[in-house]
Amino acid sequence: MKYLFFVLSLLGVVFGSPSVAAAGADISAGVHRTIEISSQFSEIETKVRSAAVRVITSEGGHGSGSIIQYKDMQLIITAQHVASDLVGTVYRVIRGTELRTAVLVYSNEARDHAILWVDSPYEDGAIRWDPRSTIAPVGQRITYSGYPGAHNLMTFRGRVAGFETMSDGSTNILLHTYGYFGCSGSLVYDDRGEIVGVLWGIDVGRGGVPVESMVWVSPIQNLNIAYALRSICRTLDNGPRACR
Repeated sequence: MKYLFFVLSLLGVVFGSPSVAAAGADISAGVHRTIEISSQFSEIETKVRSAAVRVITSEGGHGSGSIIQYKDMQLIITAQHVASDLVGTVYRVIRGTELRTAVLVYSNEARDHAILWVDSPYEDGAIRWDPRSTIAPVGQRITYSGYPGAHNLMTFRGRVAGFETMSDGSTNILLHTYGYFGCSGSLVYDDRGEIVGVLWGIDVGRGGVPVESMVWVSPIQNLNIAYALRSICRTLDNGPRACR
């Protein structure tokens, strides 16, 4: 039996084996204020929220992403269907009321991962690159922050619900949480602050109705960051430590 799935970016429905829908780019990409964080948030949730950004797509919609500190380089990780242009394309990135630009340096359509390089680093908010060494098990608590629809930044909790094997043999993680258009590209973290993967889609039920509580994630184990940065590292004079 085939499933229907959305790639959460309003870029259209992707058909494959399982069917999922893309969760990435909403049309309203204005600047939104950031609400004060509750003291009930854990330290990890506070950091995850602070690192979240809105990535403006070339069509004028948006997806989400997260600011990562990889050695001495600041990067934004998002979904490939959010940043789907040629490597070297400059994207606008919004955090709170701050608008910056970042360059697409890596794009993997098969795994739906993309990396943007921030040439003017943020003074705060970046989270140290700390991926899980193994795929998160069923029942693992998770959190992520992103920009669903026309809303301001929102933070969600949930758990790993299961796994799905795609037609190419790759594994995707299914979460029981909330996802909607505009959330694609959000980094999902476990309760220790390790990266679980990149959010990219939600299920679709009968009649094409999105099932916002069944969220698809590409495992972070699919992303070899040292390999992904090889192209940009070749172009940088006096390459940063991350390139050595």
